[in-house]
Amino acid sequence: MGRAFEFRKARKMKRWSAMAKTFTRIGKDIVMAVKEGGPNPETNSRLRAVMQNAKSANMPKDNVDRAIKKASDKDTANYKEVLFEGYAPHGIAVIIETATDNNNRTVANVRAAFNKCDGTFGTSGSVIFMFDHTCNFRVKKEDIDMDLEEFELELIDFDVEEVFEDEDGILIYAPFEQFGAIQNYLEEKSIEILSSGFESIPTTTKKLMEE
Repeated sequence: MGRAFEFRKARKMKRWSAMAKTFTRIGKDIVMAVKEGGPNPETNSRLRAVMQNAKSANMPKDNVDRAIKKASDKDTANYKEVLFEGYAPHGIAVIIETATDNNNRTVANVRAAFNKCDGTFGTSGSVIFMFDHTCNFRVKKEDIDMDLEEFELELIDFDVEEVFEDEDGILIYAPFEQFGAIQNYLEEKSIEILSSGFESIPTTTKKLMEE
């Protein structure tokens, strides 16, 4: 069939593989959100946020509905969020966020990854102080009826640290604990949230030589 066909096939398989991993991660996020706050997105703000991320990732609605139904089953494994810390080669601080239904297995896997890559598996609190834990929202630009500067001033009461525009919308960065308040504000103003999440941003960085 030729090299062009093989190239297109390889590209499709790569894209499908990435989508499968994304959908699996979102499915686990849905399980945790439902177990924590119930299956109704109207009363569960975390579930609403995950469903927005699913929509942004083009996850089919049937997949989302199945994940919510499955999460409501008492026999479904209860995933817990566990944070691991350590150092990569050359002393680079690393935070690993996991969702697991078997903590012992996950600890062993993470430790093995550090050992295999010549890193150091750290204790709790060993590097977390080097990061700012933030929340972020990507919202629809067309839903904001003011300029960017005015919008940033509107959000000042939520301790928002940064508001900027990119090709996919308006990005908002704020402290982790302001997630719920900002989500409520955006929903009250009928500003569509395209996606949301959390990030650990390093307060200092280290420059490495190419070699």
